[in-house]
Amino acid sequence: MVIVMNKFIFRQIKKEDKDTVTKIYNDARCFMADSGNPEQWADGYPDECLICEDIEKERGYVCEFDGKIAAVFMFVTEDDESYRKIYDGSWKNDEPYGVIHRIAVSKEMHGKGIAKECFDFCRNECIKQGIYNLKIDTYKDNIPMQKTLAKYGFEYCGTVYIDDKLERMAYQYIINI
Repeated sequence: MVIVMNKFIFRQIKKEDKDTVTKIYNDARCFMADSGNPEQWADGYPDECLICEDIEKERGYVCEFDGKIAAVFMFVTEDDESYRKIYDGSWKNDEPYGVIHRIAVSKEMHGKGIAKECFDFCRNECIKQGIYNLKIDTYKDNIPMQKTLAKYGFEYCGTVYIDDKLERMAYQYIINI
């Protein structure tokens, strides 16, 4: 599946993209550490095995601009076990939703609105399936992502635990059409 939106091409990650995707994730870890968030993707997360799993399960995507990968993310429109329980708040509704995980923008494309383009892609994919909610989470120290989510219109809903131990701030965006 290849989708063109504005000047951007969205497609699933291919095996030959692994090195570029790995570099983007490595650069994102450095950016997070430099921004006061050294813990969120510690110890090499997301690693090559997870990238391969995203490829195999057809849930990993890239956003290309000018023939280069500008961003990478995981997106599905299915229930996420980590989102079944939310603490210190509540989801806006119990309707079906799309989930965005592991979004990272290439170092060269930081600050150019690429995350918004990725959110727009996920939004449009949800609408095609009759789904009108997007959910995402981030770490408490990831202030740049929190600002990006708020700017797009995601609302903070509470706390979720990834793999039953990693505390994350949970956000939901209700799609109005």
